[in-house]
Amino acid sequence: MDYSTFPRHDVLCIDMRSFYASVEAVKLGYDPMEAMLAVVGDPNRSGSIVLAASPALKEKYGISNVSRFFELPKDPDIHIVPAHMADYLQVSVEITRLINQYAPKEAIHQYSVDEVWVTLDGLDKLFGSPLEIAKQIKRDIIDSFGITCSIGIGDNKFLAKVVMDLHAKKVGIAECRYEDVEDKLWPFPVEKIWGIGSRMKRNLNRLGIITLGQLARFDLEHLKKRFGIMGEQLYWHAWGIDLSPVFGDFVKHEQKGFGHGIALLRDYTKDEVAVCILDLCEEVCRRARTAGKTGKTIHLGISYSKETGGGFSRSRSIPFPTNVTIDIYHICMQLFSEFYDGFSDIRHVYVTLDNLYDKAETQLNLFEDRSKRNDIGYVMDAIRDKYGSTAILRASSFTDAGVTLDRSKKIGGHYA
Repeated sequence: MDYSTFPRHDVLCIDMRSFYASVEAVKLGYDPMEAMLAVVGDPNRSGSIVLAASPALKEKYGISNVSRFFELPKDPDIHIVPAHMADYLQVSVEITRLINQYAPKEAIHQYSVDEVWVTLDGLDKLFGSPLEIAKQIKRDIIDSFGITCSIGIGDNKFLAKVVMDLHAKKVGIAECRYEDVEDKLWPFPVEKIWGIGSRMKRNLNRLGIITLGQLARFDLEHLKKRFGIMGEQLYWHAWGIDLSPVFGDFVKHEQKGFGHGIALLRDYTKDEVAVCILDLCEEVCRRARTAGKTGKTIHLGISYSKETGGGFSRSRSIPFPTNVTIDIYHICMQLFSEFYDGFSDIRHVYVTLDNLYDKAETQLNLFEDRSKRNDIGYVMDAIRDKYGSTAILRASSFTDAGVTLDRSKKIGGHYA
């Protein structure tokens, strides 16, 4: 491979080790790398997910982030801590501010709450080589927050991310340039590579591709024919080539739709689910109104309880775009009455509004005065913005079937 035609950058991929567990360990005065600690979504539910396990707990008992609370061993040395999402978000923001002391905002790409890419191009005269900057950032994070991080260094985002996953998590900081790909990446199985999941692994294995090196040497045209554009991307990634932008506004994106869903804590009957659907429609429309958008296509997804299984996912378009809660609710209930099997209990509900229009583009319906219904929604939004998300709610939200009050206490599906 002739790498001379491909761009070279100095990119860091920084990953906080067992981030949630590390934050909780520091709060309790423990060493995050030594303490055995598990962050559980809801310790009151035996089936709740272990959101994070400390490195010591992972090493001793093999606990992973897909384990369940009831799977944790009965060891008195294990600290069980409920999730505090607001704390994790706050620490994440502060870490990003620290990194901003080394690189401008347009060079920082926040990938997740505990992982970030940083482009260091041109910063060597201020702070030294990429390796020196990585060491300093790692020290600053430990000194300021007590949290250990792993850092990968590469010519692009892919190389920085993959060398961080494969090597830096063992040694702290690792570097992989184009010329290092054959030695540092090719020997690894394809499933160890970022972006290759279990299904793609099976598909590649059927072609006799076990390692990344075998993928790099496979015929490109065959990969494109078999997997389309994904096959081409896999091929170039196997050679360490990634043309993703390393500078820019990584937060801004075009909104394709507004969706809201919930995994219910218990099975809902067909009579109860209407309240849940109304609460979800309210949130979807609030977000649409805030963005100045309306939509013409309403989607309702329902999953039944584990005992019966199944469910349905259906959508319907309307003549005039809207962001009025009751409009969306009525369409959802039409879909529910048409496709619900009539007897199954319900465990998951999802509502989406898409096929979006700017509010200014909305056509007026000459046969219906919609202004009052529109105004009600915006007035409710203004009250919530000023006094809190639960300052004004529909009466149904206060019933046992309502979900808004409980959701207001959560961030990312977990209690703040």
